[in-house]
Amino acid sequence: MFIVNRSPNNPIIVPSRANAFEAIGAFNPSVVHKDGVTHLFYRAMAEPDVVRTPHHGFSTIGHAAGCGDVDFEERTQVIEATEEWEHYGCEDPRATFFEGKWYVFYTALGGYPFGPGNIKAAVAIGERPDALTEKHLVTPFNAKAATLFPERIDGDAVLLVTAHTDWTQEHPRPTIGIARSKNIEDFWNPSFWKEWHANLSDHALPDVRRADTEHMEVAATPIRIPQGWLLVYSHIQDYYDEHRRIFGVEALLLDANDPRKIIGKTAYPFMVPEESYERYGIVANIVFPSGASVHADTLHVYYGAADTSCATATLSLSSLLESMDADKRKNFGTRAEGNPILVPVPEHSWESRAVFNAAAIDHSGSIHLLYRAMGADSTSTMGYARLEDGIHVTERLNEPAYSPRESFEAKGGAPDGNSGCEDPRLTLLDETLTVCYTAYDGQISVRGALSTIPIQDFVDKKFNNWSTPKLITPAGVPDKDVCIFPERVEGKVIVMHRLDPNICIAKFDSLEDIDVIDSAFDIMGPRRGMWDGHKVGAGAAPIRVPEGWLFIYHGIAPDKKTYRLGAALLDESGERVLSRMVAPILEPLEDWEKHGQIGDVVFTCGIAQRDDTLFVYYGGADSKLGVATFSVSDLMKRLTAT
Repeated sequence: MFIVNRSPNNPIIVPSRANAFEAIGAFNPSVVHKDGVTHLFYRAMAEPDVVRTPHHGFSTIGHAAGCGDVDFEERTQVIEATEEWEHYGCEDPRATFFEGKWYVFYTALGGYPFGPGNIKAAVAIGERPDALTEKHLVTPFNAKAATLFPERIDGDAVLLVTAHTDWTQEHPRPTIGIARSKNIEDFWNPSFWKEWHANLSDHALPDVRRADTEHMEVAATPIRIPQGWLLVYSHIQDYYDEHRRIFGVEALLLDANDPRKIIGKTAYPFMVPEESYERYGIVANIVFPSGASVHADTLHVYYGAADTSCATATLSLSSLLESMDADKRKNFGTRAEGNPILVPVPEHSWESRAVFNAAAIDHSGSIHLLYRAMGADSTSTMGYARLEDGIHVTERLNEPAYSPRESFEAKGGAPDGNSGCEDPRLTLLDETLTVCYTAYDGQISVRGALSTIPIQDFVDKKFNNWSTPKLITPAGVPDKDVCIFPERVEGKVIVMHRLDPNICIAKFDSLEDIDVIDSAFDIMGPRRGMWDGHKVGAGAAPIRVPEGWLFIYHGIAPDKKTYRLGAALLDESGERVLSRMVAPILEPLEDWEKHGQIGDVVFTCGIAQRDDTLFVYYGGADSKLGVATFSVSDLMKRLTAT
């Protein structure tokens, strides 16, 4: 689990009207580091050629040399459209320095309008990066992306190519394949490709798309690492619907000796368009990972942003590889051996159906849980349990600790319909324990409610002393997942809530002043195309760390049904997200997390910290309650990685 750091210098190359060849676009950079210099080959877009491409900018290939991700001031055009098979433009270079020469593979456009019959792969070769003197058409068939491995494999030069990138009835989906030969010149020999293409399935990598609506394309040149070949590639969701299309960045780990074999892969994109320069441009909402390099444990990804500019980002290589291993993803947090730690009690009518989604507070030597309980009539109340070691239940009461009392949480709909007091979250502030929860009468939209009790009364189980609850989220608005920060920030009490689909905060002078929230300050939203792409909401209240606030939240997948847990770091004000993990820290994997009232759900309302251990109490499938532990220092190391 890791974060992605976009360079503060982004975008590192932007279009320049000082150079006509890149007047409107400079994007999709391929990178080669040599002799301390960073060489970027990028797609340069001029104004449309009114004769050749009247409705599209005209693309050629530019070159820039810099240091790291800065100083790309001197830029030159290194590949122009001089051959018949590229007369309508040259796009998307992939560069490799191989056996003393520079090889830049690119997309050659041989006709207009562009289509599968005139889009093919080509290569330019030279002794210097700014002097590519030899050109060849590579594929006789439709291909939009090819890149040369930077070293031989078992004596072979190896080319990675995306065949049939563009839809035809005969080839409706793309194929990423491996071409190998002792002689690199075979890669621009039509007879070589005729035989290769006739046996395309023998050369193909396994299809890594998760649905037939998706698309994939070779992007960056593969990188040799001790574990194999790392391939950063473009994975596009809903590709065939231009209104829903989502460009993402993913990775594969290929076998060192047989790169057709995939030995690891990402479960989700680790980048999607989020920044303004990725969301707005010639073509909106694109991140296209056309280059990558590794230095020590840092992976650098060079990418095109919105088909307009070049940008770069970094992430931990070891953490990326960890996330590509299903067993390591599963064991990132430690699930308690006794999970689930709370299950329904058939003899108790109020909790005979389900017990889940517990709030937690660590006080007087015990962690106290206030959990959501449901009976056969689907009324939600709150039960109480106590744990001395954070894992094993020491005490559990036979009666509810909190029950519906007001009209806004009394059952008013169907007799067996949902109603009551749902999903509590606890905060201790000024010796007062506050419970925030979702109140529902089964008819009107759910609303956030609040009640308080002196902490000692709660510990002593004097549950008759809960204050009269009050509603604090507006009527007629889908606003829930309410919690309160456990410390004042600049003298203010901060209330966090989820105004669909975003997490927001509101500020009040005191607990007593908390009233119906009448404004929404948005701090975090879903990441379209990622595991939390539909909506996000608070887990438990954030906990204070030296760097700010550690925040565990839940995210709902684009399928609108799978709930997972993620981690983020908020700044000291609680108003800004400093970092956010790419992958979830907990997802439904165990049978009791996948099957229940609502399947494929892990959902937390309560966490507790003891030294370096973070206890996360979570509901599984809206039916039972478990606990998983995490190292706080490990979470913070990952959230603060640079």
